Amino acid sequence: MAEMGKYCKAYLAKDLRKYSKWSENLENLRKETEFKDGEEVEIPRDTLEDDDILYLQETYVVTDGIMLDEYVLFDDVTDEWKKFCEKDLEFEIPVYEPIEIQPAEEAEDAEG
Repeated sequence: MAEMGKYCKAYLAKDLRKYSKWSENLENLRKETEFKDGEEVEIPRDTLEDDDILYLQETYVVTDGIMLDEYVLFDDVTDEWKKFCEKDLEFEIPVYEPIEIQPAEEAEDAEG
């Protein structure tokens, strides 16, 4: 079963292709769904257009979908790749600070 990561960000293929050592595993492209003769049919894709949307995952792997480990197109994760993502693509994994929620009674005492 595919795993959902905690964070990914969408980019156009043309922006990811600016990385000097970019390569793409086209065998892992998602299939397109079409209706033929009233039936849903999956059709393999063999090309990736510049305006196709890809997903940079929290692990710095690039996928053709939002799932962390499905349709992986690029997984050559190096320090150079991470630097490109952070500097050129402005990719930053957000850090969510925990928030403290006061019980209703304490909140009313603080206000009044």
